[in-house]
Amino acid sequence: MHRFLLTPRWWGINVFVALAVPVCLFMGTWQLGRFEDRVDSHKEAAGARPADQTAAPLDSLLPVDKKTSGRLASVSGEYADQLLVPERRLDGKSGFYVLTLLRTDTGKAVPVVRGWLPGAADAARAPAAPTGRVEVTGALQASESAGSKGVYASGGLPAGQLGVIGAASLVNLVPYGLYDAWLTVQTPADGLTPVPAQAPSNTGLDLKAFQNLGYTGEWFVFAAFVLFMWFRLYRREVETLRDAEAGLLPEPADRSTESAPATASARPAE
Repeated sequence: MHRFLLTPRWWGINVFVALAVPVCLFMGTWQLGRFEDRVDSHKEAAGARPADQTAAPLDSLLPVDKKTSGRLASVSGEYADQLLVPERRLDGKSGFYVLTLLRTDTGKAVPVVRGWLPGAADAARAPAAPTGRVEVTGALQASESAGSKGVYASGGLPAGQLGVIGAASLVNLVPYGLYDAWLTVQTPADGLTPVPAQAPSNTGLDLKAFQNLGYTGEWFVFAAFVLFMWFRLYRREVETLRDAEAGLLPEPADRSTESAPATASARPAE
C-alpha cells in the first residue's frame, strides 16, 4: 500500500518537505529572536534613569551605545559658535533648538543643546551662551543622521542654522575637531525649555519590530502549509490505491477492440 512512497516522484516530494520545513522553522525562530531583541532593547532604553545618577566624564562614555545613550556626561571648556536647529517638535509644538559648541581642553568641541524655544528659528530670540570657562552636564546622545526621526534633512537652510546634529554635518561649519556625540542640558536657564534625551536608534517598538513579528508568523504558516499539502497528497494517493484494489475505479478502455469496428467500417465495400 505504501510502496508508492519509494517512487522517484515521492522521493522528490519527501526530500522537498524534509528540507522546507526545517528552513521555515529556522527562519521563523530567527525573526522571533529579532523581535525579542527589539523588545529587550526598548525596555532597556525606556528604563528610568536613577534620580541620583552621577555624571561621568564625557570621554569615559564614548563611543555612544545603547548603554551609554542618555547617561549624564560632564565636560568643561568654553562655549564657541552658536547655531539654531529649526523645525524641532516638543510636546506637540514646533520650535527650534539652541545649540552651542563647547570647546574642551582636548581641542575638540562637543555640540550642546542648551534648550528649546517655540516658533520659527530666530537668532535674536536665542540667549547668548555664558562666557568664560564652564562645566556642562547633559544627557549624552548619539549623532543624528539624515534618516533620524524629526531632523530637517532637506538642506537649503540659512547661515547659522543646522538641520542634523552630528559631526558629519558640522565638520564643514567649524574649523576645529568634533566629538561624534552631543549633549542635551536637562536644567537649562535663560527661559529655555529642556530637551529630553531620546532613546537610541533601533530600540523602539516601531514598524520594523512588528514586521519581524509578522514575518515570524508567516514562516510558521509556510511550514504548516508544506506539511498540510504533503498529507493531502499522501491521503489522495492512498485513497486512489484503495479504490483501485476494491474495483471502484473504471476499467481502462481496450483501445484494440474499440478501433476494430472503426477499421472495418472504414474498408470500402467489395
